[in-house]
Amino acid sequence: MRVPKTSSVLRSVSVRGVASSTVVGRPAVTASRSHPAAEVASAPVTRSIPQGLPTTIRNPPISTPTSTPSQKRGPSNRPMAFPCLDVIESRNRSYDSGPEPTYSRNITGYEVFHSSEPLRLDNGGILLEYDIAYETWGTLNADRSNAVLLHTGLSASSHAHSTAKNPAPGWWEKFIGPGCAVDTDKFFVICTNVIGGCYGSSGPSSVDPSDGQRYATRFPILTIDDMTRAQQRLIQQQLGIQKLHASVGASMGGMQSLSYGAQFTESVGRIVSISGCARSHPYSVAMRHTQRQALMSDPNWQRGFYYDSVPPHAGMKLAREIATITYRSGPEWEQRFGRKRADPTKPPALCADFLIETYLDHQGEKFCLEYDPNSLLYVSKAMDLFDMSLTMRERAIRTRTLINIDDAVAGGSCALPRSPYEEVNDNEGVGRQLEFDEAREDLVAGMRVLKNTPVFVLGVESDILFPSWQQKEIADCLTEAGNKGVEHVELSSEVSWYGHDTFLLSLSEVGGPVKKFLEKDI
Repeated sequence: MRVPKTSSVLRSVSVRGVASSTVVGRPAVTASRSHPAAEVASAPVTRSIPQGLPTTIRNPPISTPTSTPSQKRGPSNRPMAFPCLDVIESRNRSYDSGPEPTYSRNITGYEVFHSSEPLRLDNGGILLEYDIAYETWGTLNADRSNAVLLHTGLSASSHAHSTAKNPAPGWWEKFIGPGCAVDTDKFFVICTNVIGGCYGSSGPSSVDPSDGQRYATRFPILTIDDMTRAQQRLIQQQLGIQKLHASVGASMGGMQSLSYGAQFTESVGRIVSISGCARSHPYSVAMRHTQRQALMSDPNWQRGFYYDSVPPHAGMKLAREIATITYRSGPEWEQRFGRKRADPTKPPALCADFLIETYLDHQGEKFCLEYDPNSLLYVSKAMDLFDMSLTMRERAIRTRTLINIDDAVAGGSCALPRSPYEEVNDNEGVGRQLEFDEAREDLVAGMRVLKNTPVFVLGVESDILFPSWQQKEIADCLTEAGNKGVEHVELSSEVSWYGHDTFLLSLSEVGGPVKKFLEKDI
């Protein structure tokens, strides 16, 4: 189609490598007279012309307004406001003189078990002594056979349910109590804060008894198995319980419930694993890595030694916002927030503007003052390292056995890869399939220790952090290992669209099956 001469069709041109727009049939107008492109647009153009005519023809005059130095104008727009950054800066100023908040004081009413026996760790570190914060509900029967150990998620405290010492609602308040999913008329329920945490148990913010200084990043790398071995001492030494009725947990707690059963097979009657996994997979590892990088990139993190100065709250807030995205499902947020803005009467902003943004901002703001950043790093790394494969379990046992208490070093060096990642050319996928099959066999072999332990596994279809196929992997591997007491339930999206947080919110869909499994005769 031919364009009429009077058309104003835009055509992109380039002047000295700088793109600009011109209108066909009209003089070019530049955005800035000070830019080199503007100089070209206004410079004389010399052409070869017939004799007798002027030798120079100038471009037509540009109609855009110009100004002289004496007629300087102000900026065309006012600077944008950033209240989200103002909040962070104000918070940092409030901590200029330190110290870091004492996070354990945010939760009260717990008991403390102190172990003076060294705890050898899977990766070569050691804790010469440690504390575990715990709370209990219900009554332990005469033969101490009705105890249920409840494991927590990444950032939870031991306060799963209200108590006389702390009447505030717990994180599993409606699931625990008389007649509830975990019935306190029948069971004695125990919940702990994991080692590595900051709600009363030993962690990076605790004092190293060797020198009286906070551990910070001198705290040793932990595994889920390390956490459950620490719990086992509390159960047997402090409470005198030789065998649990059940080991129960969701999310990271679902990992712990399997870990406890695998390490102390004869000391657990049954296992409940909700929205957990038998080994951490790439997506969840990647999401937690991103959170840790956001936190560690905060200048105030200071490689973990921030306790007497300004804490890395900005990085911590961003890490929590990233995590929150993985806790719920897209369909729920579509229904809950849609594309609504917080205040549609105001112009768009670069700070939180849409309702979903304000929700994430609130979650990050709240969390960054309630949980120790170093604890987030250590506990999330423990989740990444979780792998029930036989090879990994045997390697950890060998490492712990070889630890010399006098020479143990918790930290040590690590190195980045010598060469960048390169994709392996395997068009047929033969090598990858072989690798997958070998890893699966290794996992089945590692879970064979649970062959005779009844296990209930629950997954949620809308969960993107621990997808339901990961719970199916638990059930399938246990079945392949010879376990005939596996029960597997998957909640469809029609039943629950709350994603990973379903275990906190869906009382009947989660609590009902758990109650039935805990109370049935086996």
